[in-house]
Amino acid sequence: MSNFIVSARKYRPQRFQDVVGQGHVAGTLKNALASDHVAHAFLFTGPRGVGKTTCARILAKILNCENRTPEYEACNECSSCKSFNDSASFNIIELDAASNNSVEHIRALTEQVRFQPQQGKYKVFIIDEVHMLSNQAFNAFLKTLEEPPPYAIFILATTEKHKIIPTILSRCQIFDFRRITIADMVLQLQDICQKEGIEAEGDALHIIAQKADGAMRDALSIFDRITSGAGKKITYEAVIENLNVLDYDYFFKITDALLAEDSAALMNQFDEILRKGFDPEVFVLGLAEHLRNVLVCKDKATLALLEVGESLRERYRTQAAITPASFLLTALNLCNDCDINFKMARYKRLHVEMALLKMCHIGRAVKGADLEKKTLDQTVAGELQFAHTKWQRKHSQWQWKLCHAKRCQQSFRADTISNVQPSYRTDRCPESSISHKRQCPTPLRGCLG
Repeated sequence: MSNFIVSARKYRPQRFQDVVGQGHVAGTLKNALASDHVAHAFLFTGPRGVGKTTCARILAKILNCENRTPEYEACNECSSCKSFNDSASFNIIELDAASNNSVEHIRALTEQVRFQPQQGKYKVFIIDEVHMLSNQAFNAFLKTLEEPPPYAIFILATTEKHKIIPTILSRCQIFDFRRITIADMVLQLQDICQKEGIEAEGDALHIIAQKADGAMRDALSIFDRITSGAGKKITYEAVIENLNVLDYDYFFKITDALLAEDSAALMNQFDEILRKGFDPEVFVLGLAEHLRNVLVCKDKATLALLEVGESLRERYRTQAAITPASFLLTALNLCNDCDINFKMARYKRLHVEMALLKMCHIGRAVKGADLEKKTLDQTVAGELQFAHTKWQRKHSQWQWKLCHAKRCQQSFRADTISNVQPSYRTDRCPESSISHKRQCPTPLRGCLG
């Protein structure tokens, strides 16, 4: 029989300071222990594999420890700690609510609450996956959870807090566990590699951490899977082959082809990816992530958002220096549209190829749009200039007519006021030429003929 123990169990934290990525929870619980303000009911909630059950066990172990350290950690030397480490403690009871979710199971639990601890100060009940309890079981558990004996402490753990009824939530101190960052997981994997005598490349560990999706337990499971095939040396190539992950090189080459508007190389690269068995949708998502990483590298203030190894970080910087931001934004928009409409497409390969060809001609489209805008601006400017000239001409004509009309009226009034004899007086317009009769705007008898 093999003595092999999986890394998730072998390297399970035994102290709060060893818990990865949950310093806010560990600090709060330590302060509660230091001030002796320990609640009677806790609810640990968060994604899978982030340390909820581990922290529950550590807290239960510290509560009954006889010789706590100055940092409020378990001593691992007293009889209570030894019995806990040997899984022989009668004061710490674990219940899986996924398989014990009925009212009868809760009644059996409440019966155990009535008995005082045989050793130590507290009797701790850890209920995992508590959201799986039925409504009747929750209601049967309410009274015990609200007013337990002074020696009873309940620690509930769940991945789906929204499924727990509000009356249970209001009786617990709730601790939200975070997803573990890629950097923290890489540090933990490097520490395990050092202890196991395994040589691992940084980029390989980054791939494992990214594939784990924020769960340390998943990262350790993947790590065991890789070490089973790769042995004592973990390389980047071995990881992407074992996990069936698309290599970063493809995305760098495709981005170079897009910038060079080389549609032939682009189509050949995509065909090679499909012949290796990768799904087109996985490729679209990977290309979108790659373009996002290149966009992040455009500004030094956002470089911290790039979660890759140092060698890949340098390649991203190099490609970001030659890639316009307008191209990246347009390409990301096309990737997003392709991903949204992918499930509705009947011919999925053609759907992705059309998106790639559109990205390939982004530069020409931008140049054409700029030329069209420039031509339109010139046309509008010419029309405005023509309209302005025409308006000026009309304005000059109307000014001339208005001035001429005033002169004609003044002449007529002067002639009327003076007592000129009819033989010399005339009530006709002074300008009596044929051309003036056609243009004069004054309603004088001489002009109207």
